[in-house]
Amino acid sequence: MPEMTERWGFRGFYPVQAAGEYLGGLGFLVYEVLRSCRKRWEGGLILEQMEHVGVRSLSIVTLTALFTGMVLALQMGNYLARFGAKPYVGRILAVSMLREMGPVLTALMIGGRVGAGITAEIGSMKVTEQIDAMRSMGINPIQKLVLPRLVALIVMLPLLTILAHLVGILGGLFTSATELDVSADYYLNSIVQFVKFQDLFSGLGKTIFFAFFIAIIACYNGLEASGGADGVGRATTKTVVTASITILVSDFFLTKLFLSL
Repeated sequence: MPEMTERWGFRGFYPVQAAGEYLGGLGFLVYEVLRSCRKRWEGGLILEQMEHVGVRSLSIVTLTALFTGMVLALQMGNYLARFGAKPYVGRILAVSMLREMGPVLTALMIGGRVGAGITAEIGSMKVTEQIDAMRSMGINPIQKLVLPRLVALIVMLPLLTILAHLVGILGGLFTSATELDVSADYYLNSIVQFVKFQDLFSGLGKTIFFAFFIAIIACYNGLEASGGADGVGRATTKTVVTASITILVSDFFLTKLFLSL
């Protein structure tokens, strides 16, 4: 059959079929998660995952946001100086961080760190048949493994994004005061006067979708891992790539959605 398919030029349908099966598997996992939501939630597991997702990610999120804000201020300040608009650097930086840079960069960092970790953890349990053992004992792996990680990501990613906003704006403040000769008072006052609640709402609203995508993709790839340690490594790489692309693509459509609201 594969030889006949190649002969008649249908070889290109293999990626389409694989993508369809992958999306179908993700959809089925979402359905199972929604069913598990009606049962008793594991509060202890959720808190443990919140600590893993949030507290252990503080350093990477803070470092990323700090230097992002500093670079944005430096680049925009020098560019705006050509038009005599250098004092407005704070306004542009704040809107950029609140609407786009903060949510997207935080989601990418969490998707790379936490998403890969979730896939590796669940994938290791899958290839060592621990998940099969859970099913044989009447334990639902979706409720024990997937739901706590999904809830933890949905709760913690917006909080981490708020931290990224604050650190990024402070990084821009440092650069503006030391490199662009913009006073700290003017920088902060211009942000307070210009930024609206809609800017914050737009960015934080995206993070809920990003967290959902990261958790579902990471858990699904872990549950589908096979082939020992090599298979777990492939699944982890697949999670990082797929989650990153999904975040970037969905950001465009979510931006259009929130702009229309």
